[in-house]
Amino acid sequence: MTNLIAGALAPSRCWGAACLLGFCLSGLAAADAAKPVELEDPYLWLEDVTGERALEWVKSQNAVSTQELEGAPEFETIRSNLLAILDSKERIPYVAKHGAFFYNFWRDEKNPRGVWRRTTLGEYRKAAPAWEVVLDLDRLAEEEKENWVWKGYSVLYPSYDRCLVFLSRGGADATVVREFDLKQPGFVAGGFVLPEAKSDVAWRNRDTLYVGTDFGPGSLTTSGYPRIIKQWRRGTPLTSAQTVFEGKAEDVRVDVSVVHDHGFTYELIRRAKTFFTSEDHVRRGDEWVKINKPDDARLSTFADQLLLRLRSDWTVDKQTFPAGALVGADFESCLRGQPVFEALYLPSERRSLAGTTDTKHYLILTELDNVRNRLQALKRENGKWTRAPIATPEFGSVSINGIDPDESDDYFLTVSDYLTPSSLYLGTVGKEEREKLKSLPAFFNAEGLEISQHEALSKDGTRVPYFQVSRKALPLDGRNPTLLYGYGGFEIPLLPNYNASVGSAWLQRGGTFVVANIRGGGEFGPKWHEAARKQNRQRAYDDFIAVAEDLIARKVTSPRHLGIQGGSNGGLLMGVMLTQRPDLFGAVVCQVPLLDMRRFNRLLAGASWMDEYGNPDKPEDWAYISRYSPYHRVARGTPYPRVLFTTSTRDDRVHPGHARKMVARMKEQGHDVLYYENIEGGHGGAANNRQAAYMSALAYTFLLKELR
Repeated sequence: MTNLIAGALAPSRCWGAACLLGFCLSGLAAADAAKPVELEDPYLWLEDVTGERALEWVKSQNAVSTQELEGAPEFETIRSNLLAILDSKERIPYVAKHGAFFYNFWRDEKNPRGVWRRTTLGEYRKAAPAWEVVLDLDRLAEEEKENWVWKGYSVLYPSYDRCLVFLSRGGADATVVREFDLKQPGFVAGGFVLPEAKSDVAWRNRDTLYVGTDFGPGSLTTSGYPRIIKQWRRGTPLTSAQTVFEGKAEDVRVDVSVVHDHGFTYELIRRAKTFFTSEDHVRRGDEWVKINKPDDARLSTFADQLLLRLRSDWTVDKQTFPAGALVGADFESCLRGQPVFEALYLPSERRSLAGTTDTKHYLILTELDNVRNRLQALKRENGKWTRAPIATPEFGSVSINGIDPDESDDYFLTVSDYLTPSSLYLGTVGKEEREKLKSLPAFFNAEGLEISQHEALSKDGTRVPYFQVSRKALPLDGRNPTLLYGYGGFEIPLLPNYNASVGSAWLQRGGTFVVANIRGGGEFGPKWHEAARKQNRQRAYDDFIAVAEDLIARKVTSPRHLGIQGGSNGGLLMGVMLTQRPDLFGAVVCQVPLLDMRRFNRLLAGASWMDEYGNPDKPEDWAYISRYSPYHRVARGTPYPRVLFTTSTRDDRVHPGHARKMVARMKEQGHDVLYYENIEGGHGGAANNRQAAYMSALAYTFLLKELR
């Protein structure tokens, strides 16, 4: 199959002396500032995630924030509206086909933890399909007295009668893995079970698993992910599993997959040396053969073809393929050292490859053309590739997935934009007609609103696109409450999509919504990302500043009415905007953020992101990281806009200590900030719809309060 073999991290103002933690960054010579010394940090105790003292601090901060925001007149209306949207029976129940059934995971008011269910295509076509419940998480949680959160499954191919179910306590990335019977739904007595860990598991066959997990001391990387892959046979203890591959402690992770692709089977191990580089191996007999490819190329397959998606220019056999290209060659010839690669996709300055999927006869490419989707269908016949376009809307985003590459050329297509409720279509490659299966209702009134695309000129002259959703004939008087959202990292693009929460809580209340497609993201392929990686990180921040300044110059808004929001890497972006340009913004919502960039690589999964940000333990890297690390740049006496920081106790990806320590430092310095930490929720911040609606209502209430 053509899904890329992914790594960790699964869909975003300081003037004067910055004296804190025992030293003054802006007053030091560059050579001194570059020393990665251990800084005095009086708030290290807040890194004790579940420590009694730390949790008491959290509860006291939560009380202050909830008292203010819950007391606002619009809070309860926003919260109840958002919960109604999240629980709505009219949402599209997206499905995946396994054997004869189409499976869906669903949460609503009656099922807050959710149900895993299935139906047939004939039923799915109906407005109200008849669903068979396969697993009721609410019932399971009650029976087992566990706060289970759904994290997915892996089905046994080709029988589709067994699967592995992944369950998380409270929404953490770490999961418990349990074997499940799909014929007579229920957990398999004496079946495969793995205790809680950040595990990687793949079916080799019915009675054998490949397993990467916490096997004990020394079995994990410094990022906290599996380093060792073992082969585990049914009916034997995990301790007797046979080691088949070992990576190094300094790797990000080692993961394994078994790919069934158009009659071909590939057993693959990926040793991720960094977040963006890997060595890939395929099993031949009892040996794991290293595949000759650039370390930063991402590998996938299509039938007998090995596909490589390039992150940098690559010269092979006197041919040079550019970064962002997709190239292919016969898999076995690659192992023999005699590949003949050809280009399946070539990028341009404003066009890039967003992803691939496949059907029985076609490899489908999703392209981004100036942040708008286009589709191509490629077919391989007689050793040659042919291609044809698949029709897409002129404006908006599309997402396409082959339904069953073993059986048909059918696909599901989702069409969406900021104002048009998403619709799901059933199509067949080669046929123009598509059947509309499902569509969202209009969760907010979009009448009188419009979408426009603009460009800002960044500090170095780069054109940075952004989308604006606002009222038609918007008065350009600088008084419009405007929310600017950004991410800018890990080659992840931000695309137009129907966001009912933004529409209901913000647009419908007169707000303007803006999405910045800054460097560091994937809007224009790997070069757009590479331009803002490591020592070039400031370019992403300059881009975001440029968009904010362009909104102000166009008189869409003004600093008093301009708010910003971002999470995770986008939370770091918010922290940098706060400390670099506090004059530009009236409010900041900073969610599950990285903020202490001196210690990020020592907290939870942080070591895996050094390929994105650099290694703060190296003097040459700390020299540039220290210039933007929000925890080290926030200053007493500097006027900052109000900030709402949110995070989750159960986030085992980005440590909640980042947000906790930033708030403690800012309050010590006399700044007016709010903080809310959900005790559950993982990196997504919420474990169920009720929590998600509450967290979002806090953010929108805060923004409305500060920006009107």
